[in-house]
Amino acid sequence: MDALGKLFGSPARLKLLRAFIFSPGAALSAESLAARLALPGEKLRAELAALAGIGLVRKSGAGAKARYALDRRYPHLAALDRFIRETTAAEPADLKRALRQAGSPEVVVLSGFFTGLSESSVDLLVVGDALKERALARAVRGIEAELGREIRYAVLSGSDFRYRHGVYDRLLRDIFDYPHRVIVDRIGL
Repeated sequence: MDALGKLFGSPARLKLLRAFIFSPGAALSAESLAARLALPGEKLRAELAALAGIGLVRKSGAGAKARYALDRRYPHLAALDRFIRETTAAEPADLKRALRQAGSPEVVVLSGFFTGLSESSVDLLVVGDALKERALARAVRGIEAELGREIRYAVLSGSDFRYRHGVYDRLLRDIFDYPHRVIVDRIGL
C-alpha cells in the first residue's frame, strides 16, 4: 500500500479516496472521516481541500456542519473508481498479522468485499475459542482505516461454528456458497 500512497501523494489521500469511492452516496463530516480513517484533523482538512480543489469532492455547509461527498460529475470518476476497486485488496499475510493481536483463530474466511461481492452479509469470519474481542475489534478498525471502508465481520466460537456448519446455517451458507477465501484453517474445513 506504500507504493499507492506515494503514487497519490500521501497515504492519507489514498485513504480518503477509498472512503469516498466505497461510500459514493454518503455525505461525510470531517470528524467522521477522521475517526473512520484514523487521520489527524489538520492532515485530513488539507487533503479534503485538495480533493475539493480538483472537483472530485464537493463540500456542502460550513464549520462543524460541513459535509463532503463524491462529485458524480468528476470527468475521470469511472476510471478512478475502477482503479481504486481493483487495487484495494488486503493481503492475507497482513490480515493474519492484524488478527493475531486477538489471539489464535482456528478459522479465518474472507468473503464479500474481499472477494468482490459488495452485497454480502459478512466480509470476514473469524472462528476461535480464546479470542480477545476488544483486540479483535481494534484489529478490524485498523483494517477498516487502511481500506477506507467498514468491514462486516462475525466472530464465532469453535463449537458454535461446528454446530452452524452442521445444520447449514444461513450465515455460513451466505459465506461458503459464494466466492470466499479461507486464509486460516486449523480444523480441517
